[in-house]
Amino acid sequence: MVTARGIRPRLLVVVAAVTAIVTILAARWGGDTVGSLSPRQWAGILPLALMAVVVTLAGVMVARWRRGRTTPAISPLWAARTLVLGQASALTGAALTGWYAAHGLLLLPDLDIDSQRARLWLVGAHVVAAVAVTVAGMVTQRRCRIDDPSAPEGPAS
Repeated sequence: MVTARGIRPRLLVVVAAVTAIVTILAARWGGDTVGSLSPRQWAGILPLALMAVVVTLAGVMVARWRRGRTTPAISPLWAARTLVLGQASALTGAALTGWYAAHGLLLLPDLDIDSQRARLWLVGAHVVAAVAVTVAGMVTQRRCRIDDPSAPEGPAS
């Protein structure tokens, strides 16, 4: 599902769904031990937000380089590595989205308990941060793409 045009959103949805299903099944099979792995601190959002910002800034630098607006010029190898960073971030963000969403779904039956409701807000914030990492990765992938002018239009084989 990774084509010459890069990672497709459909792959990210599949990764998130499979991660969520596996997490829910592991939680049901493992009892409360998997539930103890759900986020407990708001500080866990900071690394995700930082990752989204760094990936986005790297993509902006490559986009500026492609338009000839940077001095000094960046290395093509650095641009290729930025592309890989964007794709890895998109896949990581999708997996984390599935992981945190599964924990949120596991908390839904206990919403009448105040502490579980507070944990649901925390898990929801982690889901939003993980989606931000995914979006940053996809945007960076798009910014790093160089279309081959000799390539025919249509789907890549």
